[in-house]
Amino acid sequence: MNTPATIRALIDERARQFPDKPFLLAPMEDGDASDRPRALTFGELRDACIALEAGFADAGLVPGDVVSVYMGNGLQTATLLLAAMYGGYVANPLNLLCQPSQVRYIVEHSDTRAIFVSRDSREAIETALAELRAQGFERDILLVQTQADTVETLSFAKSEFAFADATGAEPAEHGNANAQANPHADVALLMYTSGTTGAPKGVLLTHRNLLANAHNITAEHRLGSGDRVLASLPLYHINGLVVTLIAPLFHGGSVVMAERFSARTFWRDAARYACTWINVVPTIVAYLLNHDEEQAFDLSALKFCRSASAALPAEHHRAFEARFGIGVIETMGMTETAAPAFSNPYDSTRRRIGSIGLPSGGEARVIDPEGRDCAPNESGELVLRGEQVMSGYYKRPDETRAAFTAEGWLRTGDLGFRDADGYYYINGRAKELIIKGGENIAPREIDEALLRHPGVLEAAAVGVPDAAYGQEIVAFVVAREAAGPDALDAAGLREHCLRELGRYKTPKEFRLVTELPRGPSGKVQRLKLLQT
Repeated sequence: MNTPATIRALIDERARQFPDKPFLLAPMEDGDASDRPRALTFGELRDACIALEAGFADAGLVPGDVVSVYMGNGLQTATLLLAAMYGGYVANPLNLLCQPSQVRYIVEHSDTRAIFVSRDSREAIETALAELRAQGFERDILLVQTQADTVETLSFAKSEFAFADATGAEPAEHGNANAQANPHADVALLMYTSGTTGAPKGVLLTHRNLLANAHNITAEHRLGSGDRVLASLPLYHINGLVVTLIAPLFHGGSVVMAERFSARTFWRDAARYACTWINVVPTIVAYLLNHDEEQAFDLSALKFCRSASAALPAEHHRAFEARFGIGVIETMGMTETAAPAFSNPYDSTRRRIGSIGLPSGGEARVIDPEGRDCAPNESGELVLRGEQVMSGYYKRPDETRAAFTAEGWLRTGDLGFRDADGYYYINGRAKELIIKGGENIAPREIDEALLRHPGVLEAAAVGVPDAAYGQEIVAFVVAREAAGPDALDAAGLREHCLRELGRYKTPKEFRLVTELPRGPSGKVQRLKLLQT
């Protein structure tokens, strides 16, 4: 297989190889009059990219400009993002879960020149643009509302919020968007982190970054042109975009692009379209385990389930494999590494439950606060180096420098360790570490213990200020539906933790909640729990 150097070259190559083969499929709803799903072949994708590239140019955009997409999953969203990269623009998927203040910040900070919206998302962008305009914001932005989830209906008609005349003439005080947004000449993607502890950071990822990890995913999971993935993760998250869109494009596979995750339709779609693998986050695993509807679907085509974006609790890992008979490959990555940086082996006998696996396509170390390598099984910060690592944060030179060690290793902010066999494990985030009486306690250890309670579906421990110990432990717990909230009580949870953890690590307080706050990647936002 050739290894193209850009997304454009990759799309052209796949269209040449497989012009009539379906690449993107939209799952049908029950009762759909059509007996065939809507699909886009590799050849049609290439043709759509060429047409959209011409449309971008006609609207006054030039290569290097940022093109934002504020839409839910679908064939059109996927095509728009790929077409932007195909034409040499910088694709910027906007997170639909962002707060209004974050949307305003990203629109202003990204130097975007065009924003594509759907009927459902247009109002939020119009409001953001109007508020920015009232604050003196003057950049020329083309706002395009798509009409339906078909590529043919794309319209470049300017809206009333297209400031000035959307000709592409940038006001002098804002400089050249091409020079600002694409300083490395080959930036393909500008993706903002969730910004839970401050303003979102714009991660700059090059064509090389994206294609390196598309190659890594393909190699790690032994994927080829006959494979098909059920994609239910949002394309505005790096996992959904790289793992379930760009990687199948790389190996010539196909994608069933669901609008969103639904426990009701998940297994139906996996069976109906003979998917060979599924890509999930731990939240989805929990939802599927908690969904009691009896499954009678033929899942024999499925080879494995891939889990990423957050640590998969060991109890959920075992329960999923036992209930559904599908092996789970746990992986780990970040926006800054264009998705995966670690993966458990494809060979099920070599996988280790609770581990994020081995370095995938790059190098990894565990270091102490002085930057020295930690011994096996000694906890420290994980740092990474490889072709998939970002070029930096957009317009954040100080934070870019702080994100790397002096030797050029990316600081993940994750605490973990490497065992004697080279497998890596995550204990938690450095900023979430609980320090009680001078002892470091990893929140995940407490989470895992609580998940061994039969009535607990999800759990998250956090540290709170304490006059005597510096910090004490509070655990937030979600009950299983079958158990019901009345089946759990603080006394029972405390007795369970005393047996599992001992007195020192047993939470001082247990709070029952209906759900845990999560970011778009599925990670629990522990610091937000303290605001509840």
